[in-house]
Amino acid sequence: MASVISMKALLESGVHFGHRTNKWHPGMRPFIFTERNGIHILDLQQTVKAINNAYNVVRDTVASGGTILFVGTKRQAQETIKEEAIRCGMPYVTERWLGGTLTNWSTISQRIGELERLEKLHETGEINSYTKKEALMIDREINRLMIRLSGVRNMKKIPDLLFIIDVSREETAVHEANLKDVPIIAMVDTNCDPRNIDYVIPSNDDAIRAIKLMVSKIADAVIEGKSLRKDEDFDDEDLAPGEERPQIVRHKMEEDAELDDETLLGASTLAKLDVEKEDVEVSEEEDETVETVETISEEDLEKVVEEEFIAKDEEEVEEEVVAKKPKAKKTTKAKTTKKTTKVEEEVDEKSSDESEEE
Repeated sequence: MASVISMKALLESGVHFGHRTNKWHPGMRPFIFTERNGIHILDLQQTVKAINNAYNVVRDTVASGGTILFVGTKRQAQETIKEEAIRCGMPYVTERWLGGTLTNWSTISQRIGELERLEKLHETGEINSYTKKEALMIDREINRLMIRLSGVRNMKKIPDLLFIIDVSREETAVHEANLKDVPIIAMVDTNCDPRNIDYVIPSNDDAIRAIKLMVSKIADAVIEGKSLRKDEDFDDEDLAPGEERPQIVRHKMEEDAELDDETLLGASTLAKLDVEKEDVEVSEEEDETVETVETISEEDLEKVVEEEFIAKDEEEVEEEVVAKKPKAKKTTKAKTTKKTTKVEEEVDEKSSDESEEE
């Protein structure tokens, strides 16, 4: 089976870098490859095997209808966790882990209901009936609940799997998952305790590139698992206790059954068919006219042709006559120029006579 992530991608993302040797946890000894410059180097061969195993587990869990909760509250992981969880359609926790999220889910679900109730006040316009101070307090409560519960507001039950980044930081989440017997997949660094983790992925949990690489692969596994689901639109959550999933029976249409166009087609398609029928009728009428023209005798055709030639000759003669007519504007201009030359000549003669007399 081909690996989900190549060794080259892990090296480029810095997944193999651990913490300093004086901050290591002895439980991570089997996953450490060597020590260099006072820093532990993780064994990437075990990382590749672990990510392949985690990928298969996530895919199978989602394919069977399960949900996965992404948990990462450290600053390097918040944005990546939110983007990838939204991309694959799974719940997430990027702010502080609320105590009792798993062990006291009934109370958390009540707070989610309170958030939805307060949001409906804005949608229905009922918020306008409150005073300014009361409306301000309601808005503050909505913002506070949105920060804590926005990622899990669509989660209807306890998740089937947890994916955690930085086990030492999310110690409360790990403890609650162990109490509720929820399997955990986690990125475990050399300073973390791997004993309470079901699926350990030895990896650097501080580098942004390493976190983005691992989280994106888990999200891809979720998407692949969703594509393998059957009858995804029908959820098991809607079933009452003891009720079985209804079987969807699809009736086949008999081939010999003859049905009218009105029962099979819609109004728009029927209108298009009527337009096509009209076009066919018009084309048939044109064909009939062509046939009538072909049935005309040869003598009548010669007469029609002669009349057309005579009409054309008359038009050409009229055009020639119009072309030969002199233009009035040009003649007037020529006459005026002749008059001006005569006046100039007379003026010159007078001036010459006066000079001779002197």
